Amino acid sequence: MIVPELICSDIDRSIAFYERLGFRVRYARVEERFALLERGDGAGRLMLEQPLSHDRLFPRADLQHPYGRGVNLEVEVDDVDAVWDAAGVADPFLPLEERTYARADDEVRVRQFAIQDPDGYVLRFSQTLA
Repeated sequence: MIVPELICSDIDRSIAFYERLGFRVRYARVEERFALLERGDGAGRLMLEQPLSHDRLFPRADLQHPYGRGVNLEVEVDDVDAVWDAAGVADPFLPLEERTYARADDEVRVRQFAIQDPDGYVLRFSQTLA
């Protein structure tokens, strides 16, 4: 399992954003401005951290907003329409669509959309269609 740790500028705002999308706080270290979030059965996890300073392991470089440039995380869901409705995004990064992707020996059809979190990380919610 890979659990990304996303640097954020306002952890309370980020937690509220992810909770709208079905994530819940598994635990938090408030004094360190850190939280582990999970979705569903816990197979989907991510960490959020609002850095207190540059004296820790990361970040090693000066941060410039938006922090999420170049990061696109796919989140597999059972009901993408429910997440789309909960997101309530007027200007999505990628509107709700159906698309077929080629794989090594077959194709997969998905229903998906993508939005950006408050710090610019792109989240692509995807449901595999039969």
